[in-house]
Amino acid sequence: MSTAIPPSHWAHLPFFTDRWPDIDAQIQNDPREILPPAAQRFAALEAVAPEAVRVVILGQDPYPTPGHAHGLSFSVEPDVTPLPRSLNNIYKELQDDLGATPQSGDLHFWVSQGVLLLNTVLSVPAGDANGHKALGWQTLAHQVLADVSARRPTAFVLWGKQAQALAPHITSPKDGGQHLMIETAHPSPLSARRGFFGSRPFSTINNWLANQGDTPINWTEA
Repeated sequence: MSTAIPPSHWAHLPFFTDRWPDIDAQIQNDPREILPPAAQRFAALEAVAPEAVRVVILGQDPYPTPGHAHGLSFSVEPDVTPLPRSLNNIYKELQDDLGATPQSGDLHFWVSQGVLLLNTVLSVPAGDANGHKALGWQTLAHQVLADVSARRPTAFVLWGKQAQALAPHITSPKDGGQHLMIETAHPSPLSARRGFFGSRPFSTINNWLANQGDTPINWTEA
């Protein structure tokens, strides 16, 4: 089994020295199929350097269905149909909010605009959702949030209680600005109707970015 290579832009985080060797060893010793493949495990961080992050959307752990997860929270490989239910609900809200949705479930084009799609756990055994939640991955998410939030005002999207529990790791930016905090129900079918639908997070983020003098995110067209 190959080993995931930590992304160079984030190598300064203590996680990669203090925790990653042990987590990597546990993954190597797990005989099950582990998703996503090792080469994609740090895809979210590899794609966006800390200073380029404008929006953070926190997920839980990768999709446990082989062929779905590719290292970005909520995103799937472009040929996946039907979409996972949470992503389908995100697209429903996107349609209601902005009047359009992407052609596939691949959200790499969001990432290329500075959207960090970060799961709090970066690996999962196939067919066993949350199967690696006890490995210690969460420390990485904590450190990423602290690092990004200290750099500049950023939009943080915390869907559901698990993501919202990480809010204490978000600090004030050094320039004295204010972050945008979007905290609503999770888009999963179990909770989407408790406050996710109708929350209009995408237009809210774009209005906030525009007020910051920053370019809005193209959420709908790859």
